[in-house]
Order: sequence, then structure tokens, then C-alpha cells
Amino acid sequence: MPLQTTRRHALRTLPALLLPLFAPRAMAAGDPSEDAADCVIPAKAGGGFALTCALARDALQAVRPARPPLGQRYLPGGIGAVAFDRIATGKLGGPGTLVAFSSGSLLNLAQGRFGPHAPSAVRWIATLGTDYGVIAVHRDSPYKRLQDLVAALRQDPSRIAFGAGGTVGSQDWVKAALLVRAAGRDHKAMRFVSFEGGGDALGALQGKHVDAFPGDAAEALQAMAGGAAVRLLAVLSAQRLGGALTGVPTAREQGIDLVWPTVRGLYLSADVPEPAVRAWVQAFREAGAAPGFAALREQHGLYPFALTGAALDDYVQAQIKGYQQLADELGLRRWKP
Repeated sequence: MPLQTTRRHALRTLPALLLPLFAPRAMAAGDPSEDAADCVIPAKAGGGFALTCALARDALQAVRPARPPLGQRYLPGGIGAVAFDRIATGKLGGPGTLVAFSSGSLLNLAQGRFGPHAPSAVRWIATLGTDYGVIAVHRDSPYKRLQDLVAALRQDPSRIAFGAGGTVGSQDWVKAALLVRAAGRDHKAMRFVSFEGGGDALGALQGKHVDAFPGDAAEALQAMAGGAAVRLLAVLSAQRLGGALTGVPTAREQGIDLVWPTVRGLYLSADVPEPAVRAWVQAFREAGAAPGFAALREQHGLYPFALTGAALDDYVQAQIKGYQQLADELGLRRWKP
């Protein structure tokens, strides 16, 4: 069976047993942002998608206090691929089903890793904030600074086992690949261990099964707050950040020109009626403008980045175009929708 056919077949058949649990909701009478709804977390627990849905729940509750709390439902598979396919094919959806996405979702979509679906197969509702990539190691690691890790990669890139969410071509893989290239070595020689989300990857780092975690700051800080023995070597932002990351140097400060923001947001099925789409967009605009939202966003480890409507559609298209160019630069295969 051809690889492309196998990939698409897997996306359609893998979650078959889960479908009864994720049947489309009936169309709500009135404003769906006021009614019972779910936020689908397209990965296992402990990662950035779960953080996105938790922030969406808390932010909505602040501006829609009479609504039932936004439900949190897990649908792992392909770091978002299964959920996107279910939405795009109508097997999951309706006005009461939001799905979390990130920049990593757009990167995978740019490579055709979400099956034969275009970005227009869903409605992009809102971004809630942005996270930033980090390079992290175990607290007991011999690598005390980013330069120590880069020096080890320069000697032999295969001696470092990177572990993070996603497979080859995922955003965490790309971060590791760009770091290896910055060390002057071929990224194809690196070792990368794939996990179904950042939570599992951080668990492997905690157990010393991998050497480095090229993940995101919010999920790493969440694990550290829970007692994980993790050290952050660098944050992949253009400038040093505040809050919990105040003391963490950027990669640029340490001589490595590597910046990776991870935008976090939500989408709906493209089949949702336009009034329902407008209602959700308005709800998240109100949530983002609420007096307590900035503190709530910071509590979830995110930084300002708010887009809705046409501005978000334009952003998604621009990011996908840029990610396609990056994929070609790294020699990654792209499947056509």
C-alpha cells in the first residue's frame, strides 16, 4: 500500500472506537457560547493543548458566568491529526465543539500531515496567547548551559537523545533540527524520540530516558511546578521574557539564533453556521478584553497574542506558507491535500 494511502487510512481508522464518545452535538438554540460545549484536547494529558483548553474554559467563565464550564475531552492521535480529520470529515463537530491548536498544528498542516484537508476545512476562531519554545534538560544533566549542549552536538549529534511531542517534521523535531544545524552538524544525524504530547516527553526526561527536551515553556514550567527535576537552558524568544522565565536566557543571548513562538488557539468545524461562528468569535473577543484575562493568561504560562476573524485567517495562511518553505529547507516530505 502506498505511504500516502496508508497515512490517510490510518487517520480515518485509528479513532473508530472513539467515535461514539465524540458524536457531533446537536445545533444549540441560540448562542452556543452560552450553552454546554466541549474543548477537544488532541493529545494526551499534560501538554500545551490541555493548557489551551483550560485557559479557554476559565476565560469564558469570566465573561459567561451562567454557562456550564467548558468540558475538557481528550482525543489523542498524530498530535492533532486525528481530531482535525474528524472535524474535517464531519465525524466530530457542531457548534458546541471547539478544538485546541498550536503553531505545531499549522506546521503539520503545512506538510499535509493532517490528511487530505486544506486549512479551510475548519473555522479558525481565536488565539488565546503565545508560548515559546525551550531547550530543557534534567536538573542533574552535565549540560549546565546551552553552549554545553551545543558543544556536545558539535562533537557528535547522535550522542544526544532529544525527546518531545510529535514525529519527524513536528515543531519540536524542527526545534531540535535547527539547534543541531546551529551547532554546524547535519540535522539528519540527530536522535529524536517521539511522544504523544509534551507531558509524556517530560516524563521521559524526568526518568532520564532522553537527554534534552525541545518543547515549550508553559508545559515545562507546569511540570516544574509539579516538582519535575527540569532545568531550562534557553527560551526561544527574540528577547528575554518576564514572569516565571525572567531568569532564563534566550538562545540568542547564548550565540544561537533560534526563535520559536508557539501560538495557541481554537478552531471549529467549517460546517458550523455563520451565526454560531460569530458568537464564538465575539465570546473570545470579550474574554480577551476582560480585566482579569491578562493575569489568567499569565497563570497559564502564556504571553500576549490575540487574533480573531479575518486577521486570524490571514495569519494562518501566512504561517502555513512560511512553514512550507521551512519544510523544504529541512528536506521534509510534503503531502498534497
